[in-house]
Amino acid sequence: MMSKLEINSVSKIYGPHPTKIVPYLEEDLTKEEIFQKTGHTVGIRNVSFEVKEGEIFVIMGLSGSGKSTLIRCINMLHEPTDGKVLVDGEDITAYSPRQLKKFRQRKIAMVFQHFGLFNHRTVAENVGYGLEIRKISAKERAEIIHKRIESVGLKGWENKYPDELSGGMQQRVGLARALANDPDILLMDEPFSALDPLIRREMQQELLELQQRLKKTIIFITHDVNEAFKLGNRVAVMKNGEVEQIGSPIEILRKPANTYIEAFVKEIDRSKIFQVRHMMMDPQAVIQLWDDLETAIDKINASGCSELYVVNEEEKIQGILSLDDALHGLEGGKDLRQIIKDDYEKVAKNVYIQNLLEQSIKSFYPLAVVENERLIGVLPQNRILESLV
Repeated sequence: MMSKLEINSVSKIYGPHPTKIVPYLEEDLTKEEIFQKTGHTVGIRNVSFEVKEGEIFVIMGLSGSGKSTLIRCINMLHEPTDGKVLVDGEDITAYSPRQLKKFRQRKIAMVFQHFGLFNHRTVAENVGYGLEIRKISAKERAEIIHKRIESVGLKGWENKYPDELSGGMQQRVGLARALANDPDILLMDEPFSALDPLIRREMQQELLELQQRLKKTIIFITHDVNEAFKLGNRVAVMKNGEVEQIGSPIEILRKPANTYIEAFVKEIDRSKIFQVRHMMMDPQAVIQLWDDLETAIDKINASGCSELYVVNEEEKIQGILSLDDALHGLEGGKDLRQIIKDDYEKVAKNVYIQNLLEQSIKSFYPLAVVENERLIGVLPQNRILESLV
């Protein structure tokens, strides 16, 4: 994937003479020591990363970590004290006010924590506000509003006012409004934190489903580690204005960079993070449907397993054969097709571990991981248990 956004050594300092404080950032001084020495507050410090086109990049941290300051530097609501913000290779920190206005109207949009809706405007009028500012014609505006309202599941609510909607529905309006201008980049500053847990989980899932269709570049801010790891293709963990680690949720869980990251992810529910694809094993040994039972027994013995899956010439799964059944079949003069069983459990590679625990308990055999009926992996019960600790 191509890089859509690059943050190059961006710092934000608050105080009367922020640019004079930049040299202090290169010294081995803490945020507190710089404040005591200069009276200036370091919001973010030498932050660098890139965001690929079409990915959900999550910035996670506790209150005061600098994550909200950073996202406001990305759309220049806060002007960085130092460093560059590159979008499609252009440094937006060098934009004129006119260029910046056009950039905000066309290329980037923001979804806020507390919705930010106009109470005197209907759902449709809220969604179309940015289009009005751009002086889009009424006909085209109506078409876009209809499309975006439908995309967030609010069809039929166009003429309602914000105070007639639930919190989750209000946030959907905010999301539809942000999408109305068809921005390349979507900034989301803790958009679900004001919602109750059930609605929050629903909105998380809806965002993932919407992203499957729209393929936007999304920078998502949260203090919730479970939310970060559920949504993010990659996650940046911040502390005291600095990035402590960047990686995929699985990389951070398996190889935390330091004790702070270890403590941060200690209580995470791993069953909601790990998917089958993270835990499955390659089906290195399989039985072909045309194998005789002597060959099948040799393959099972060589594999070190007590059973193997049987596939046809297209690698589509046909059944499973245990060593005991193969031996009994050989003694009874039967062939492979007569004795293979179909009481195995199939699962897709993108299923979360939490959603297959019951299925795993019911299964006598390792789960068969399939894609278009082709066997692409196996998942033994012990591997599932390993993912939970």
